[in-house]
Amino acid sequence: MYNVTVLGAGTWGTALAILLSNNGHKVILWSKLEKEVAALTADRGHIPNLPGAKLSGDVVVTGDFREALAAADLIVSTVASPFVRETAAAAREYIRPGQVIVNAGKGIEERTMKTLTEVICEELPDADVAVLSGPSHAEEVSRGIPTTCVVGAKTKKTATFIQDIFMTEFFRVYTNPDITGIELGGSIKNVIALAAGVVDGLGFGDNTKAALITRGIAEIMRLGIAMGCRAETFAGLSGIGDLIVTCTSKHSRNRNAGYLIGKGRTMEEAMEEVNQVVEGVHCAKAALALSKKYHVQMPIVEQVNLVLFEHKDPRTAVSDLLLRDRTIENSSLEW
Repeated sequence: MYNVTVLGAGTWGTALAILLSNNGHKVILWSKLEKEVAALTADRGHIPNLPGAKLSGDVVVTGDFREALAAADLIVSTVASPFVRETAAAAREYIRPGQVIVNAGKGIEERTMKTLTEVICEELPDADVAVLSGPSHAEEVSRGIPTTCVVGAKTKKTATFIQDIFMTEFFRVYTNPDITGIELGGSIKNVIALAAGVVDGLGFGDNTKAALITRGIAEIMRLGIAMGCRAETFAGLSGIGDLIVTCTSKHSRNRNAGYLIGKGRTMEEAMEEVNQVVEGVHCAKAALALSKKYHVQMPIVEQVNLVLFEHKDPRTAVSDLLLRDRTIENSSLEW
């Protein structure tokens, strides 16, 4: 049994707290929001978003960093991407050298174009920072539905340590040394999922969705390879696996926001109606900036940015994607 602290008490943080507690660990769930702490303490769960899922009585819910971090063997960060830096900075005085922290959030910091593990490493340079990602909707993890994820870490020892803490009979964890590749796949897939939702909202079919998913992973892989990542990572759980589930699932807030945009809502109206953090919106500009920095073509990401931030008509965006200049499917293949 280990002492595990989960930072961020949204649906994903709560689902992981349930998972870890059920796996025999002593869990503390931290939230900055006093109302959230009070509600979770009283109701023992996110009733609207995680119906039927409850925190056990052993899980401590707190807003106090000292209480949350003092004895943690593992810290799990599920904080939404816009708040990761400030949360890590606020926690700094309670983090001991070598503290293992696994980022389970998905996103890229818009201002710096850094992944969330990079942000945490900047703020907590003495910590041992890893990443957990994959096709893992909170709604299903909280109910014990079979799920697989991948852990990326600087050393095999750290990756195995985190793997052992999370592994259960229904939550299988693999390991992979490619931290940046795992994070890029888990982040940019949210941008592609917005496009997938738009496609559904416009009333297009399965052919269109399959094309979008396939060309979406090609864009993510091109960028990842340019940034020094391994192609194999994008063929795995944090790449094509996470992309498929986020583009197709009823649980996907990114797909659902895109669907509303396809139906004519503005980006702001869609985010308000979804009423949860839509990470793809926060990641879209950073993904486009990275494509320009590394001279990589990402036409889907480009069109999503135009729809989100320049009010381009979604149907025109789809047409422009289809009418681009003819090209080979894979530039590494020769005749």
